[in-house]
Amino acid sequence: MIITFFGHSSFSATKELEDKLISLLEATAGDGEAEMYLGGYGGFDDFAYACCKKYKATHPSVSLVFVTPYITLEYQKNHLAHKSKLYDCVVYPEIEDKPLRFAITYRNRYMAERADVVITYINHSHGGAYKSYKHAMKMKKNIINLGKLQEKYDKRTQ
Repeated sequence: MIITFFGHSSFSATKELEDKLISLLEATAGDGEAEMYLGGYGGFDDFAYACCKKYKATHPSVSLVFVTPYITLEYQKNHLAHKSKLYDCVVYPEIEDKPLRFAITYRNRYMAERADVVITYINHSHGGAYKSYKHAMKMKKNIINLGKLQEKYDKRTQ
């Protein structure tokens, strides 16, 4: 099972949301094998990583996967060495033919397309996280939104 996460970079964590996300992970993945695809940028990504790390502490069959949008030598030198210490593995989708300024968008599409479950925090209808959320909806993924924005389509995907 692959669970991926999208949310706004301006996200602010609360204990209530942490408890809710960890409960969702328990209900979704349980004790089974699961890969948590994480982006590693912004407030929600940091929150999702912390929750997944906590969950992994009691569920050893869970893997934390950093899905990197960049593979340039500079990025490898400055970021990937650090990220590889935090995650069980690093995955690079084959997007090197895409313009660098769109790398995160294409990386997010890759994550959504492979996910069995998409957990989001979306509470406004603009930005990269929202676009990724919409892409997951088009792919008819099982989406769980921890945010306040609920669209008609959400009801059909949950």
